This record gives sequence, C-alpha cells and structure tokens, in this order.
Amino acid sequence: MLKRVALVLLALLLLLVAAVAVNTLRQGSRQLEVPRAPALAVDEKAVAEKLASAVRFRTIASRDDPDANAAEFRKLHEDLQRRFPRVHATLKREVVAGYSLLYTWPGSDPQAKPVMFLAHQDVVPISPGTEDKWEVPPFAGEVKGDYVWGRGAWDDKGNLVAQLEAVEMLLASGFQPRQTVYLGFGHDEEIAGLRGAQQMVKLLQERNVRLDFVIDEGLLITEGIMPGLSRPAALIGIAEKGFLSVVMKVPGTPGHSSMPPPKGSSAIGMMSAALRRLDDEQLPAGLRGVGREMFETIAPEMGGFQRVALSNLWLFGPMVQAQLEKGASTNAMMRTTTALTIMKSGNAENVIPGQAEATVNFRLLPGDTIAGVMDHVKAKSGDRFELIALPGAAEPSPVSPTQSSSYQLINRTVRSVFPGTIVAPGLMIAATDSRHFTPVSDHIYRFSPVRAKPEDLSRFHGTNERIATSNLAELVRFYHQLLTNLNVPAT
Repeated sequence: MLKRVALVLLALLLLLVAAVAVNTLRQGSRQLEVPRAPALAVDEKAVAEKLASAVRFRTIASRDDPDANAAEFRKLHEDLQRRFPRVHATLKREVVAGYSLLYTWPGSDPQAKPVMFLAHQDVVPISPGTEDKWEVPPFAGEVKGDYVWGRGAWDDKGNLVAQLEAVEMLLASGFQPRQTVYLGFGHDEEIAGLRGAQQMVKLLQERNVRLDFVIDEGLLITEGIMPGLSRPAALIGIAEKGFLSVVMKVPGTPGHSSMPPPKGSSAIGMMSAALRRLDDEQLPAGLRGVGREMFETIAPEMGGFQRVALSNLWLFGPMVQAQLEKGASTNAMMRTTTALTIMKSGNAENVIPGQAEATVNFRLLPGDTIAGVMDHVKAKSGDRFELIALPGAAEPSPVSPTQSSSYQLINRTVRSVFPGTIVAPGLMIAATDSRHFTPVSDHIYRFSPVRAKPEDLSRFHGTNERIATSNLAELVRFYHQLLTNLNVPAT
C-alpha cells in the first residue's frame, strides 16, 4: 500500500515538473525584432557642454513663492535660445505661467493627432550639510572624467537638452514631422507641477488639442539590477502611482511628567500605537496589474530558476511575492506603500503634551483609491484621531495600453537605438508631470533612456548626480530616432 502511494506521489511530482518545464519553454520571448538604427553622428562634447551650462542655473522651485529663483529660470531660457538657434527660429515658443516653456513644431498632416515630449527645468535642492560630499560642486556644471556633473544632469535637464538637440539636428537636415510635435518643459515638477504642467494642459484643452501620446521622464535602462537578467532592461512606465499625505492629530490631557496618565492614553502613546499599526498592517501586496505584466514580459529573457519561477507564477507566486517584498523598489511595485515621514509633539522635557501630530505618506497602486486609503488610516487609528488629507493628493494614473501603436513605437525605437536591450512595461513609483496630461491623452509613457547600475541609484535626488557624456549622446539619438519614426508607418 505504502509503495503504491509513493509511486502515485512520484508520478504526480513528475507530472508537476513536466508541466513546469513545458510551461517555461512555452513562454517565448516578447521582444520585437527590429534592425539597428542608422548610425547618427552626435557631437558628444558640444552636447555635454550645453547640458553643463544648463546645470549652472539654480532653477529650484518653491511651494511658497511662485517667483522664487525667477532670475535663474530666465537665464536658463536665454541660454537655451542661444544654444539652440534653429529651434527658436522655427518652432513657436510660449512661456506659460511665467516660467514653463511650450514649443510647437507644426506637422505636415493637419489631420494627424499631435504628440507631446516632456521634460522639466526645475531641480531639487541640495540636502543641507552634504555640499562638501560632492566630487564636483553641484551647480558648477562641469564635464569631468567623461561625465556631466551637477544637480539636474540626470533629473531632468539631460532629457530637456537631448530633446532640443535632437530637434536642432532634424531641423538642420530639413526634416518636418508628419504630426505636430509639442515640447513641454515645466518649471515646478519637483513640487507637484500645479503651476507649470497643469497650466500647459489647461492651455491645450482651451485649444481643443487631443494628443496621440505623451512621453515624459520615468523608468530607466537598468543594468545589473534585476537578478537573473544579464542584459540591460528598458522599462517603459505605463502607469504612475497615486500620492497622498495624511496628517494625523490626536488630543491628550496635558500635565506634569511626574504624574503620567495610564499606559497608552497619552497623546504620544496613542499616536505611537496608531503609527505602529499602520506600519505593521500595511495595505496588501500582490503580483497583479502592471507589475505582473512586467515580470511576465521579462521572464523569458532570464536564466536559471528566476525564469522558471516567473514563468509559473500559478505555482511559485507566493514565494516570488515574498522575495520581492524584501526589496524596497520591488515591494513598491506590488502595493500601496506606507511611509511615516513627520512626527511632532511636546515642547518641554517635563510636560506631557496635549496633542501629538504625525504625517504619513502613501503612494497608491493602480486599483487603490484615496478614499480607500483614508478608510484604512481611520481603521488603524481610531475615532479620537483627526485625519487631514494634505493638498496635492492624486489618484493613481490610468494604465496606458502596451498594445497601442504609440507604445510599440517607443518599444521599436528603444530596441533599435539600444540593440540587445530588453523592453518591458513598468510602474512609475514616483510622481511626474505626465500625470496632469490624462485629460488630453489616453497614451502616456514614462521613460528616460538613462543607463543606471545599482551604484547609480543613490545619485537620484542625492549626492554626485551625473550622466555619462556617451549616454547623453544616446539620449539625443533616441529622441532623434523617435521623432524620425513618427513619419515611418509601422510594419
């Protein structure tokens, strides 16, 4: 009897192994086969100097003062006019909300829907006390050791300069796009884009403009970041997480520290318990939606057990999810994240405070809602808490389709300019100006052709931000080829 059971179990195990093997092999590559893009000579040194010059302007936006650093933004505008003369002689240039720039390049076919290329002029400030840790001063704008160094070199003046350089080169060759091309360079993306990008959208709506697609900064060409994937991976953001910051306030009875209230009943005690629950009992994670599509697209290109596991999520899903939850970036792709960011209470060491206040930031996964997250916070905190959603909250963006002609256009362009690179859809976990454009387009994609290795990620909004001059030239080639492909019917 035991022998028969063992044989049955062995047969079932062999069937399972066979099913896993067959299913793994059935998951063929989803990568497009496209020819390499024609060689394009880019003056790498000249473009690097143009970017270095743009970095020298301290274009930091302020939440409180709409005109903060106005002179720096205007000097950047003058510098762009000087360094891209054909663009400014041919394209219509409009200044929106004082400092954002909107360029219009008319297409040859008035019936064709226009497209929008986005970048932003503003940069994040330098973290106080870190100035001396920069290898090159953050606003020196130097080209050193085959890199352009400085705040904004990567985020996002590199894309801005590369787009203008690509258009400058195309104008020199006599090229005219079939579709009207808009270039939109906001001035307050780092503080939500309400004055810049949002106002550009309102202007387009007033003119009844409907965009075929929008491409903005976003996910990167990663190298050595995904275990099991030996080739570079270009991730095209097809959706963007929502944003919500909640201020929590709870009252308590003030008094002398020599006579504390019962355990857990002070304002700080109640706040600490609520924050602990929010941190421990976060909204559930899941391998679904954009994240699942990304892993299923990448799986056939992986080696070893990673390929087997990601090709058979029906079996290995719980194990894969548990592993992905251990990484900050992969965890963020699978759930609405909870970040405890601000805590305030008390002003004297011997006084029990009468109120505690905290701020919790959530980045919402597509499918979740602001209302749902507020209900979650209320459930974890209790009736005594006052909850306030801070201004600037945004629902998750719609998910742009990967089967659309515009996604495939970007896909083909990446594959031709960066041969051998894997292309897959991804979820943008940070906020970009592109989210404001959902009223005027159903096809919004977030992709920067910037190469990034694991050691580069800390430079983003951090110390020693830089971009390789060779990579900057690749950005120019990418935008040049993407604009060229607009005039080439898909085959």
